[in-house]
Amino acid sequence: MAKKSRNRSTSASAPAAGEVGPRQPCPCGSGKRYKACHGAAGGAAPTFVARPFEGMPSECDVIALRELVPAATAPLTLKDGDRTVRLATLLPGAAPAMVRDSGDVWLGLQVQHAYGNPARDLGAVLELALATEEPGVVGLLSAPGEGPALQDLITDTSLDITVHDGFDYWIDDIPERDAGMEAALEQANGGVMPTTRLTSVEAAYWTDVGTKEHLRWVMPHPEDALLDALARLHAAGRDSVAEGSRFVGMFRAHGLLAPVWDLPLGTGAEVLEEPAARFAADLEEALGGGALTAAERSARAGLANRQVTIR
Repeated sequence: MAKKSRNRSTSASAPAAGEVGPRQPCPCGSGKRYKACHGAAGGAAPTFVARPFEGMPSECDVIALRELVPAATAPLTLKDGDRTVRLATLLPGAAPAMVRDSGDVWLGLQVQHAYGNPARDLGAVLELALATEEPGVVGLLSAPGEGPALQDLITDTSLDITVHDGFDYWIDDIPERDAGMEAALEQANGGVMPTTRLTSVEAAYWTDVGTKEHLRWVMPHPEDALLDALARLHAAGRDSVAEGSRFVGMFRAHGLLAPVWDLPLGTGAEVLEEPAARFAADLEEALGGGALTAAERSARAGLANRQVTIR
């Protein structure tokens, strides 16, 4: 009897053709099982958007600033209104936004809330900040619902990004700074890894993590095409960006890939400019290649296993 009961239970719980089983990945792309996401009791989880910053000016740089770069800022131009808005990697206390005494709005990329679409979250926070008259921190307490994403609220076609040595921009609009401010800033700056944005290519950042140096480069190409191209270059021994560099893998973030190279200590950012530009040209050529050879397929399989998803 027990065996028959188990068989009936298994049959009853199996999804019908075309349906999603509770333990299968949710079709929304969140990475969660269906039963913990859109199949959860009480309704769907916040909608996950696989490529939230698509259409955002300097999309690849925005992803790098959100996930990889410690301290950077860029001004934003609003479609409506003349308020000064500053996009920042990180604000004090990981604040989503701050209205300053001047009325300027600072918007943070690296925040603690996550409602499935960070571009929509940024849009909602910006709208709240623009509607706030009193200086202070502005943020979300729940999912913002439908509405404009950040890219819908600005007119910029590209971003003028400044990478900073530390978080001094937190108080650069305060003429008189007390000892407490300076002490807090010094503590925050102690954890900043030196970072430089390359000028010869888009969205490539050199960083020194102490024990080694890295080049991390967010690329705009579709994942499958980029993996094929990288496999071609890897199999041909043309995936170096500096003497002694080693292509070690990729981050996947917000729908795009960010290849990563380890660099010998002492490499620095300046020597990467020319080889990075050359690699970009080689990559464009490789993107137009045909079917992969056996060696290239093997290289691609290895690269696919060296991906880490940031979400």
